[in-house]
Amino acid sequence: MRTDDWITRLHDLRQRGEPCVVATLVDQQGSTPRDAGSKMLITAGDQFYTLGGGNLEFQVTAIAREMLQQGAKTSRLERFSLGARLGQCCGGMASVLLEPLGQPQPHVVVYGAGHVGRALVNILSTLPCRITWVDARASEFPVHVDPQITCVVDDEPEGTVAQMPAGSYFMVLTHDHQLDFALSEKILKRGDFRYFGLIGSETKRKRFDYRLSGKGISGEQLMRMRCPVGLPDVRGKLPAEIAVAIAGEFIAAYGAQNQAVN
Repeated sequence: MRTDDWITRLHDLRQRGEPCVVATLVDQQGSTPRDAGSKMLITAGDQFYTLGGGNLEFQVTAIAREMLQQGAKTSRLERFSLGARLGQCCGGMASVLLEPLGQPQPHVVVYGAGHVGRALVNILSTLPCRITWVDARASEFPVHVDPQITCVVDDEPEGTVAQMPAGSYFMVLTHDHQLDFALSEKILKRGDFRYFGLIGSETKRKRFDYRLSGKGISGEQLMRMRCPVGLPDVRGKLPAEIAVAIAGEFIAAYGAQNQAVN
């Protein structure tokens, strides 16, 4: 592995806002599968490069993912005996430094690539968050987007709700009220979101509350739906004005939840 390979990969992960743990073989005694200085990059769902495979690598990956799940901010030095107990036949000793890099960033899901959706994503792309942008119309997306934005084209966008990670921030801004309703039902029934905002008027809110309650959505669940979405003191009908109001509410919601955790 060339030095610039893992540095380039690490840069790509940081551009996407994806936290990882860098695992480095810092010391070796006796026979080990790789030389000191060998590195792995481990994310919540993937790994890059190798420390030699086998149970050593399995144990290192498990520890790294536990660190990611716990939001660890400090490094750990772990020592492994590469004997029969670890399932390795090398017989040496390995010390591995695990360094967490990048803090977990909120995952925002924006449904709708119309005027308001585009204005909102333009603002969100300047914030430390990962964005999944969903629409059935491929032509509505810009030709080029920032690295932290994933564009998803799906003829049935409501089917993508179940694919989003737990703790996501959902923003529904489509051009179709029926689609808005289908998305709202899926999001509310899923329930493990951190925020759900739906564009619309007070009249739309009342109509959706009535219809969603008929689908088995409780009053407590409906209270979690922000509609009309956006900070009420930020008024205006232009796409940019609506987008600022929604982005401001997202920032407030994320900040409040961060304080609650800390």
